Amino acid sequence: MKRIVIADHHPVTKKGIACMLKKSADYTIVGKANNGDELFKSLKEDKPDILIMEIDMPQLNGINILRTIKTEYPNTRVMIFSQHPEEIYALRSIKSGAAGYVPKTASTKSFLKALKQIAKGGIFLNEDLTSTFTSRNVGEASAISRYKKLSSREIEVLNLLSSGKRNKDIANALDINEKTVSTYKTRLLKKLKVDNLADLINQSRMFQFG
Repeated sequence: MKRIVIADHHPVTKKGIACMLKKSADYTIVGKANNGDELFKSLKEDKPDILIMEIDMPQLNGINILRTIKTEYPNTRVMIFSQHPEEIYALRSIKSGAAGYVPKTASTKSFLKALKQIAKGGIFLNEDLTSTFTSRNVGEASAISRYKKLSSREIEVLNLLSSGKRNKDIANALDINEKTVSTYKTRLLKKLKVDNLADLINQSRMFQFG
């Protein structure tokens, strides 16, 4: 069961999310926050697997806070649930460390789909938005598309590689043998369309979320 903290200064939003998740056996809400101070207190005390947050809250400096959360709480995956338009904030949020971006105009079905994807270790970005990025963002959109096709285990290996772990360390962390790690690396190079480990790590750091 995934532990969730909800950070939003609108009471109706917090209550709405709680109602959506109430009957699910996959999630449990362990904390709620109304501002930046309460958010970091909850992250420290409640140790959530997933943080569902609005980026425009009192005592928060918007998207920039995502980098701080990613650094201080690397095991917490962040799902942005915001009133701000996707086309302006979604990609910036993803690049800053969020695992997904869902606008508050989204349907319940879309919200739950995004949460499920994030809980499994993937990332979530609206397909329509990905396909309509301007040519300036085509490379980034393609990278996101490729990342979304990775399995949960491939993402785990990629994250460990990007943090500087050696094959032996990764094998021990994931309880697999070194040969299997090498196989995963080969798959990652192919799936992410890069030629070497350095490029693989650079790309993973741009779109690394967990």
